[in-house]
Amino acid sequence: MNFQEKLEQYADLTVSIGLNVQKGQLVVINTTTDTLEFTRIVVKKAYEAGAKRVQVNYEDPVLTRTHFELAPEDAFKEYPEWSVVQRDEVINTGGSFLWIDAEDPDLLTGIPAKRLSDSQKSAGKALERYRQAVGTDKIAWSIVAIPSPKWAQKVFPDLSAEKQMDALWQAIFKTVRIGEGDAVEAWKNHIALLEQRASQLNNKRYVKLHYSAPGTDLTIELPNKHIWMSGASKTPQGNPFIANMPTEEVYTVPLKHGVDGTVRNTKPLVYQGNVIDGFTLTFEKGKIVDAKAETGQELLSEMINTDEGAAYLGEVALVPDHSPISDSNILFYNTLFDENASNHLAIGDSYPTCYEGARDLERKQLAAIGLNTSIVHEDFMIGSDKMDIDGITAEGSKEPIFRNGNWAF
Repeated sequence: MNFQEKLEQYADLTVSIGLNVQKGQLVVINTTTDTLEFTRIVVKKAYEAGAKRVQVNYEDPVLTRTHFELAPEDAFKEYPEWSVVQRDEVINTGGSFLWIDAEDPDLLTGIPAKRLSDSQKSAGKALERYRQAVGTDKIAWSIVAIPSPKWAQKVFPDLSAEKQMDALWQAIFKTVRIGEGDAVEAWKNHIALLEQRASQLNNKRYVKLHYSAPGTDLTIELPNKHIWMSGASKTPQGNPFIANMPTEEVYTVPLKHGVDGTVRNTKPLVYQGNVIDGFTLTFEKGKIVDAKAETGQELLSEMINTDEGAAYLGEVALVPDHSPISDSNILFYNTLFDENASNHLAIGDSYPTCYEGARDLERKQLAAIGLNTSIVHEDFMIGSDKMDIDGITAEGSKEPIFRNGNWAF
């Protein structure tokens, strides 16, 4: 299979499995100018699948950097109304969202943390309805990624420029199961295995999880009606989609005030075009009471203080150390990939779909049942081949879930 055939198959996979475009849908794609060729193929495939209209919003990374460098301070406390209206139209018409990521991990390095924080806050407040629709799977959405020169250089600094792009393309193709037969069929089989793992955990009904690893000693309480899910989701109309491609996780929600102990990251977190690394978070009754980072301390502090919920956890996700991305030994500097190579947690907003009967609840109702809400949701990686995880039953007994970074059952 040559490169062009792989590219076509990737676009097919994105439209048919990731987004699962329906006839008559409005599809909105957010991406950058580094993705032009691939985006054009995806648009063609979406129309062929029956999309009524495909709208692409391109962002130029150079202009984004210029904005953060030169715009006045009050510009970061506002969010464009047209973007809110566009998202509302997708929600109102039952459309779908696609992100094609080609992000430079260092794009906004050196930008004052206050500017980045203000930008995050203004977007989070303006897009509350959109975030709720995405977080409850009321509309189909998906994220895929392709290489950009800056990203490829970050991942493969020892290769020549030409080889950097090719190496990252091949790595991405492998993570999304392209190049080894029928990728669509491979994804169906893969999701079936993740669903089986989620079912095993749902049958266990653990009340707590205990994490042990170098720098980590953490206990997470789970709500009574928690649900373990895989990367496969469904809209209220029953249309399946895959929000993250690749995906290797099963995940659920923690009890907001039920997290205690300390956890240390094992892979860098790329946040707002900056790298945060070597950080340790300490929790008491669910809240982060201490956060120390070797790199990106100021930005880590700003992120945790975005709003009240940003200092609490919203997601617990399990990924074995022996998984395709982890086994590649590639650090992607991109959460879409790195979170699928490692057990991870997320601070901020929780997914109501991971709690029985919570999908249609209002934000205040979610708080009443112990789920966290926030305008941020940021995954950070904590897994390694030295991590053990125990499930604690209602009777107080411990059962191994992970040993040495991999499934114990």
